[in-house]
Amino acid sequence: MANTEKLFDMFSPTSTEDWKGKITVDLKGADFDKKLVWRTNEGFNVQPFYRREDLKGLAHMGTLPGQFPFVRGTRDNNDWLIRQQIEGANPAEINREAIHVIDRGVDSIGIKLNRETTAADLETILKDIDLKKVEVNISCCNGKAAEIAAILVDYIKANGLENDFRGSIGFDPFKRLLRHGLAFPKNIKDEAIKLYNTVKEIKNLRCFVVDSNLLNNAGAYITQELGYALAWGAEWMTILTEAGLTPCEVAGRIKFNMGISSNYFMELAKFRAARMLWAEIVKAYDAEEECCKMMVHAVTSQFNQTIYDAHVNLLRSQTETMSAALAGVDSIETLPFDLQYKQPDEFSERIARNQQLLLREESHLNKVVDPAGGSYYIETLTASIAEVAWKLFNEVEEQGGFLTLLEKGEVQKKVNESGVKRHTDVARRKEILLGTNQYPNFNEKALDKIEKSGEACGCGCKNDEVVDGAVEALVFDRAASQFEQLRLDTERSGKRPKVFMLTIGNLAMRLARAQFSANFFGCAGYEIIDNIGFKTVKEGVDAAIEKGADVVVLCSSDDEYAEFAPEAYKELNGRAMFVVAGAPACMEDLKAQGIEEFIHVRVNVLDTLVKFNAKLLN
Repeated sequence: MANTEKLFDMFSPTSTEDWKGKITVDLKGADFDKKLVWRTNEGFNVQPFYRREDLKGLAHMGTLPGQFPFVRGTRDNNDWLIRQQIEGANPAEINREAIHVIDRGVDSIGIKLNRETTAADLETILKDIDLKKVEVNISCCNGKAAEIAAILVDYIKANGLENDFRGSIGFDPFKRLLRHGLAFPKNIKDEAIKLYNTVKEIKNLRCFVVDSNLLNNAGAYITQELGYALAWGAEWMTILTEAGLTPCEVAGRIKFNMGISSNYFMELAKFRAARMLWAEIVKAYDAEEECCKMMVHAVTSQFNQTIYDAHVNLLRSQTETMSAALAGVDSIETLPFDLQYKQPDEFSERIARNQQLLLREESHLNKVVDPAGGSYYIETLTASIAEVAWKLFNEVEEQGGFLTLLEKGEVQKKVNESGVKRHTDVARRKEILLGTNQYPNFNEKALDKIEKSGEACGCGCKNDEVVDGAVEALVFDRAASQFEQLRLDTERSGKRPKVFMLTIGNLAMRLARAQFSANFFGCAGYEIIDNIGFKTVKEGVDAAIEKGADVVVLCSSDDEYAEFAPEAYKELNGRAMFVVAGAPACMEDLKAQGIEEFIHVRVNVLDTLVKFNAKLLN
């Protein structure tokens, strides 16, 4: 030990200023903030490195898992439940499917009821399911939540499961305004109280839902989803405490269904911040600390799922599932990778289940509570997300509360604006969707594999089901939807334009620009004809014409474009569209000579390809 102490004594402490000074030297004059500080869409900056001193002053530090304000978790373990959604044409079919998935590792089932449900129906659905071990969550009750709850409660009592049952009834009148812009039911308080009185004897039956995963699937940013989710939960607290329930009675019946985006560390921090802020909100209603625990079910995002290169959805949903698992949520639903273009089959559902089983049974993520606790980066992210989300929550409260803004369409408007911004970022490749707007599979076809009559929206409905309402509704266009429409248009046309890479000159530049251009035009499903290089421009043009090229892309260096571009344009003589890969200093001179098309990192990829489609497919 003495030698070890001597060894450490040999190293003097290094201050943050020393580290930053060293980095600044290595940047060779580049601006530290512009080069290394990440300016997030969530409303705060992320530094390139963090140190212990960054944790000073963070109010949530020093607590243990299970301790108020529960930033480190609401319990002393991390045994989350694996949920799978079950749908069927009739109760017997639902039961068979439920038994099937439970036998394969699921311990939480979601049941979507699409018809009038009787006591006999529910008994059939739950037959042979061990409700001491399996959580049951019922949704889509067609305005009959209290009636369904009464049937469920009778079943629970008849089987002596009052203390063992875990689950929820999805009572969510706010969804009408979010999904359809329809007026909020005026008798909602009476319905909510009736529902509470129905379920109050079953302590672990939750019924008041906060479906912020709807916001996630519409393209909301992380702090936006969290801020509105907190306001949504507070609206339930206000409505029901004013109706005479105690804060603990209300808080104990609220369940948060939250989305998970692919922003790995930030999503992990989001759930930690959510528990902390929700605890403070419930505490403000004079509730006991034990009542301030947040119950969270997490669902992987549909906003970033894709039809093309759909197996990449497995990578996205796996990191999303890991974020939620490491954050200590109560249950997780990992969506099948093929959800956007067909009814998931046995294979895709099995893979979705196994993604969680892999994390729980093989990676043992359930064995460690709050593994991110103490991480300088995650703890700082938690505080930053909490700060921005809390600001949004307070803004909502100052403007009359969540319901007031919903009825004005303001929440929907703000989330839709975020969705538009994210679509623009995808179009410009500021936000990457692997296989869709970057590194597409050039030869993939998707038209024949699409089985759904209408493209699924983020809420699990079809776009053609959305009706006009009194206010703006959420728009559930996935991030990939516009690129997919572009590529499907190419498939439907029966034509497949050929894009020929005329590579010449500087070896490194021509190869790099050919790769860039191939990925660029591949996003529209065009046939890419790449080449090693040509000795002369004429040789390249002749080869392009011989191949029947519709588009010829000149790939060279900026210095060489002044000579090669005019020569290639003249030699081609209108026999194919001519494109220059890059934004050379001589671009204006080239435009003056009639060369119009340039592709580079600053162009809007989607808009550019839409114009090419209009010219090439007609």
